[in-house]
Amino acid sequence: MPIKSEGVRDRFLFTFFSLTLSIITQRNDSINAICSTFGTEVSNLFFGTQLNIGGIRMKKFMMGLAATCSGLLPTMACTGISLTAKDGSYIQGRTIEGAQMILPSEYVVIPRGQLLRSFTPEDAEGERFVAKYGVLGLSVVRREFIAEGINEAGLSTGLFFFPGYGNYQPYDPSVKHECIGDLQLNQWMLTQFATVDEVMRAIPHQRVVGLDKEAVVHFRIGDATGKQVVLEFVNGIPHFYRNTVGVLTNAPGFKWHLTNLNNYVNLFPGSAPEHTLSGHELRPLGGNSGFLGLPGDASSPSRFVRAAFYKGTAPQQPTAFETVKQCFHLLNNFDIPIGIEHADGQGPDMPAATQWTSVIDLTHRVVYYRTMYNSNIRRIALADIDFKRVAYQSHPLDKVKEQPIENIEVK
Repeated sequence: MPIKSEGVRDRFLFTFFSLTLSIITQRNDSINAICSTFGTEVSNLFFGTQLNIGGIRMKKFMMGLAATCSGLLPTMACTGISLTAKDGSYIQGRTIEGAQMILPSEYVVIPRGQLLRSFTPEDAEGERFVAKYGVLGLSVVRREFIAEGINEAGLSTGLFFFPGYGNYQPYDPSVKHECIGDLQLNQWMLTQFATVDEVMRAIPHQRVVGLDKEAVVHFRIGDATGKQVVLEFVNGIPHFYRNTVGVLTNAPGFKWHLTNLNNYVNLFPGSAPEHTLSGHELRPLGGNSGFLGLPGDASSPSRFVRAAFYKGTAPQQPTAFETVKQCFHLLNNFDIPIGIEHADGQGPDMPAATQWTSVIDLTHRVVYYRTMYNSNIRRIALADIDFKRVAYQSHPLDKVKEQPIENIEVK
């Protein structure tokens, strides 16, 4: 539906481009200012309604927004872990952060047989593909940009920002119809393949391009067998790494993070033993002194180390659901509060940097999530979706951006 009022349109364009400039110059304005000013009409912009604004086709307009978001990479952070239950159920969880602004986020349903098309750096005329598998995904900015998802075969993929260390092959407009944009690679993998091995065979033959030169991502890919790999593009060449540690964060590269774990070889669960130093008796000040030296900041290397030790020492749970709950508890440690990534007093007006947390049961094909607005866990089971008949659709993660509170009556 077009914006009918010229005054509203002009005010929107002015506010949007002012906001874009403010983001680039590190000011604290939020994209929410647009939505609160212009209401539902503009909210639709973030989720793919076909609009024409001042002669600009909606798809190209949204690519400008995606590029704006890519400029926020220094304050994007994601932490992923994976766990296996005693009954063999395989679980993957992750957080997604944005410390500069609120990321419009939705759950997305893609039916079998859905015709899809990729963006390119210049337009929306990249490769066409038809969904072989039904997909449930969690997206950011646009419904095409699935950040984390699973298909009906049990393949799950997620993207994690990877600035400064990876790059894709150069974009060639003459073959744009063969190109998949990096932020749509999850959508492509989930709709086309059933296993990690299938993805690994296909990716070297696929032309993957960056939708913005600053927005590089790497990927976590797992399937219901429990196999998981990390995919990184360096100089346009895809590299796969088997992820036995079961952790992924952001830059630097995955192999660097594994090497960096050696710096913490002295850490162990439990408490250090008492001993005497020059006649002075030393004893632990509380429990878990074996982890003294574990980094606690929100940088990617520190989060990787912390996640590896928390995940690696977590007791194995008996069932899938118990493991899902454990995954949420572990990821609590990676909630990033607003303020620590900004100069004093300059944090944006939003509840948290960690905008949502998801946990996916690959064995039983169930997606769980919670958000910064509502910490109650929500559940979507793929078994409840008829992927042959359901429409291609997306909906906000929060119907209402409010934390429900249970009132306890004392009689």
